[in-house]
Amino acid sequence: MKTKLSTLLVAVIAALTSTAHAQEKNLHKDEADLETLLITASPLSRTVLQSSTPVSILSGEELDQNQAATLGDTLANVPGVHSSYYGPVASSPIIRGLDGPRIKVVQNGLDASDASRVGPDHQVATETSTASQIEVLRGPATLLYGSGAIGGVVNVVDNRLPAQRQEGLTGEMFAQYDNVADAKTVSTDLNMGSGDFVFHVDGYNRKTDDYKIPVPANVNEEGGSGELDNSSVSAHGFNLGGGWITDDTRVALSYGRMDSEYGLPVEDDVYIKLKQDRYQAVVDWKNLDGFFEAVHFQNGFTDYEHTEFEGEEVGTSFKNQSIESRLWADHQAVAGWKGTVGVHYNYIDASSIGEEAFTPPTKTDSIAAFVMEEHETGPLLWQLGARVETLSHDVDNSFYDLLDSSNTLGFNNIDFTSVSGSAGVVWSLNNQHSLALNYAYSQRAPSASEMFSYGPHVGSQTYEIGGDFSIDEQDGIYSVHQADEDLHKEESNNIDLTYRYQNDSWNATVSVFYNEVGDYIFEQSTGLVYAGGELISAENYAANVALNGEYDEEIDGLSVINFEQQDAKLYGFEAQVDMHLSEELRWEIFSDYTRAKLDEGGNVPRIPPLRVGSSLHYERGNWHGEIEVVRNSKQDKIATYETETDGYTMWSAAANYYLPLDALDMTFYLKGSNLTNEEGRVHSSYVKDEVPLPGRSVSLGVRARF
Repeated sequence: MKTKLSTLLVAVIAALTSTAHAQEKNLHKDEADLETLLITASPLSRTVLQSSTPVSILSGEELDQNQAATLGDTLANVPGVHSSYYGPVASSPIIRGLDGPRIKVVQNGLDASDASRVGPDHQVATETSTASQIEVLRGPATLLYGSGAIGGVVNVVDNRLPAQRQEGLTGEMFAQYDNVADAKTVSTDLNMGSGDFVFHVDGYNRKTDDYKIPVPANVNEEGGSGELDNSSVSAHGFNLGGGWITDDTRVALSYGRMDSEYGLPVEDDVYIKLKQDRYQAVVDWKNLDGFFEAVHFQNGFTDYEHTEFEGEEVGTSFKNQSIESRLWADHQAVAGWKGTVGVHYNYIDASSIGEEAFTPPTKTDSIAAFVMEEHETGPLLWQLGARVETLSHDVDNSFYDLLDSSNTLGFNNIDFTSVSGSAGVVWSLNNQHSLALNYAYSQRAPSASEMFSYGPHVGSQTYEIGGDFSIDEQDGIYSVHQADEDLHKEESNNIDLTYRYQNDSWNATVSVFYNEVGDYIFEQSTGLVYAGGELISAENYAANVALNGEYDEEIDGLSVINFEQQDAKLYGFEAQVDMHLSEELRWEIFSDYTRAKLDEGGNVPRIPPLRVGSSLHYERGNWHGEIEVVRNSKQDKIATYETETDGYTMWSAAANYYLPLDALDMTFYLKGSNLTNEEGRVHSSYVKDEVPLPGRSVSLGVRARF
């Protein structure tokens, strides 16, 4: 058997190194040059090929082709990245089965500071239509971004903080119509400069109706296609920025505003109004004399609020004010090692007010010191890093007064110290082959919502009870008590091995990972239901509804989940091959898979299934066309009280026409999605049985660059 495997391995390597189509690769317009894409999320300023951890970047025409209304949907076909789905606005990225507080979503390197990390049914407060680049760092990225990045980072980059001087005016304008929801989107991005001064302005507006679905919304209903009630969206926003840039100094400031109004499909006549004000500033000092060659100072202040309305009546409001600062310096080589040292501060004041508030007001402070170093020796590029972080949760215990009239519930300030480190190497075997190996040890302090939640989370149809509480049962009566001890830190030991191949005709990337997480925090379904102000078994609830119909449908019947801890193992792979079959024809395939097990038996809940996708691109002259198919497999490796999800296949096709004019480059496109009108339900969503993916859609768009 070993001989056969060795023979097969040799044959595969021989096929990979074959240069049967070894003419110089003619990049298609929607294809990126991996040798030139810089990772701005890392202070080491390396390309994708020089990173010891797996990184994907969407930019240029490739970003335009994948652009969607939400960040999660925009990244949905990036290997290793799936998307949660709670409607056309609430769609967050899931990286290698990890989401929520383990995935850091940042805008130009600073936290998006919204409520999407607390509840996946909340909108991610970023906009993809005005982004210039989106970077995905898979695996722990805790060194620069903190323990909240134990699963990865998504960095949305735009031009609001100008980085380069320019003369005159450049920009782009975009308009799109999509028939699946009668959706209309327009955006603009303008950059202008003179001498050392540069200015930026962008804006967007999006308006949709309820979107069409191929089957009834509820999985148990029968019938044909229709619309998903209460799924309409109205959103707009803008960013203003300016900078003073010289050869040695950069000072840039920006202000951004986002407003959004969208429905919650699982609740009739309930919608959310969101607003966010965001200020960012950066100062760079370059070409310094002395040990430090450059110093960078990055700051942000965000004021976020969203309010849930029931008809015209104000329901629950979520507020989040945050301050973030990062100061780092690039130093000269010491014994061949160059890198960065810095400090990072973050303050978050989060609160929720209303009958459906499920997390107490909490102030969270964190401060950290970090170092990232690299050293190149021949074909080996070594990368090392470490971070020490202290974090404190200060809880407003008055939140629990209505729940516990005896005033026995309450938490003192809770402090954590987290230590993280990584070591990696990139080995360039030759001009075509390279191997990258990275080990990361990461600690993550539990988030406030994981520890202290206690209440109805109607958007996800759950009643959440934090890990600092325990549920007891006596004679069929369930009660909730404060736990004897707080949740512990998670401790992750993650290993990534990546093989990269590139020649004049094609490139391939294959990554395998193994992540052993001690005290993994997960949302465990309990088999209980919240109804009539108490916890009862699902069986009793169903019987009482059938007999009496006495429960309030708005707040009753919510599935009770409890945050628990247990050691877990997550492992899997991502693979992507992009091959030029001829000058005009290009074939791309990708696949990813995550397996997640609990050490005491059973599976981690809501893990995306195996996925395989393929696309064929044809480009000639000013025309570009493509057809794509993505298969999401059935997910039957499920946790207790979790249900299986059927697999589904999505077909799409698109055609672009590029029209270059004197001072204007126009792109006209036609795109069809879910061409077979397939029923698709996202396994990672709590509301998968009530919120299917959109049906067949056709979109028309135009983009003008100048």
